[in-house]
Amino acid sequence: MKLIYGVKDKPKSGQLLVFAIQQLLAIMAATIAVPAIVGNGMSASAALFGAGIGTIVYQLFTKFRSPVFLGSSFAFIGSMVTAFAGAVSAQAGFLGLIIGALFAGLVYVVISAIIKLVGVNWINKLMPPVVIGPTVALIGLSLAGAAINDVFSYGPKDGNGAFIMTGNIWASFACAILTLLVVIACSVYGKKMTRLIPFIIGILAGYALALVFTIIGETAGIDSLKVIDFAPFKALVADGVTLKTFLSVPEFTFLEAIKGVKDIDASYIATVAVAFVPVAFVVFAEHIADHKNLSSIIEHDLLEEPGLHRTLLGDGVGSVVGAIFGGCPNTTYGESVGCVAITKNASVCTITTTAIIALLISFVSPFVAFLDSIPGCVMGGVCITLYGFIAVSGLKMIQKVDLEDNANLFTVAAILIPGIGGMAMAIGKVTITSIACALILGIIVNIFVSKGRGKQ
Repeated sequence: MKLIYGVKDKPKSGQLLVFAIQQLLAIMAATIAVPAIVGNGMSASAALFGAGIGTIVYQLFTKFRSPVFLGSSFAFIGSMVTAFAGAVSAQAGFLGLIIGALFAGLVYVVISAIIKLVGVNWINKLMPPVVIGPTVALIGLSLAGAAINDVFSYGPKDGNGAFIMTGNIWASFACAILTLLVVIACSVYGKKMTRLIPFIIGILAGYALALVFTIIGETAGIDSLKVIDFAPFKALVADGVTLKTFLSVPEFTFLEAIKGVKDIDASYIATVAVAFVPVAFVVFAEHIADHKNLSSIIEHDLLEEPGLHRTLLGDGVGSVVGAIFGGCPNTTYGESVGCVAITKNASVCTITTTAIIALLISFVSPFVAFLDSIPGCVMGGVCITLYGFIAVSGLKMIQKVDLEDNANLFTVAAILIPGIGGMAMAIGKVTITSIACALILGIIVNIFVSKGRGKQ
């Protein structure tokens, strides 16, 4: 892949700002979705701030050589729910989030130290392209259902699992498809700047159509056409127009956590540790897959330079810092990687600017409200391309793998089928995701068939 902007390139100031906003839009929905899912008073704007500062920490540790944004990790949702469920007060629950992130970060620090001592060759042997390729593909494929559900606004289904095309579903579908087609048109037929910002143009086009539907719906009293929910904007003026309507300080996690110090004990800390530490090992596997994928896109092995020990430290410490402010442990985002792949813009300067913008806009109430008002169907249209590119990137990794060799064929099969089939396992309070299960099984099968090949 020929990049338009390489890792060390710096676009012009005006372009840089636009590229950064595009990256922000790509990661926004997922980043603010995690606090919404966990609930318990978690703040979306604080999570956005945490993602921004976590990304800056990651960039510092990786010497500004890895072009990826860190956002709220979905893998830790179960752990976060456990932290609140086991707490005697909401404040203690917020403190539990920070303690859990510290435990997870410690896992990364220990693994990083081991890798620093013994190198990464063992990882390359343990996870060759025949293992890592289908695993990366799974990361994209596992998100496919979420994208399609967004396209149809999680509408009702019939007995065969098909979406029932009622009025509001048609409107959502139209917005999603327009967004998708505009993104594709900009990427394939666009010239210069247009080709570099397909997501911004696509989202604006989808939002415009959604706005038309919503205005018609409001005017004619047709609820099925009200695609956009203006509740985020209404909340800004619920108590009248004040300074808070324009600027407000996010509800940072540590401010609540301080109040909960008196409500925790050793038993609670142990519960949090059990909930967070095993998940950190799962996310470690996904960390490698993400960085292998990103390495193939930028045609530079990030596991060698700046080094896996640095990316792990950056991810781990960035996750802790992000949780202190936003409550959510962070992780490298596939949406960010997909954005780099589609736009061919791998500029770390763009990623860093995105992080700074995330910090700033978390204080700007109207902009946060606008982002929160973007319909899920519009983001669904964008995510079809983002998740699709992640899946295709993984498949490209196994292009040179000889699938006529049964050893390779069985390894790929042992990863794809359990992963797509949803072979997730809950062991006590720990959930091992289907991707992690598939990766572990793939590694075992690859070692097994490799020993057999050696005897031939």
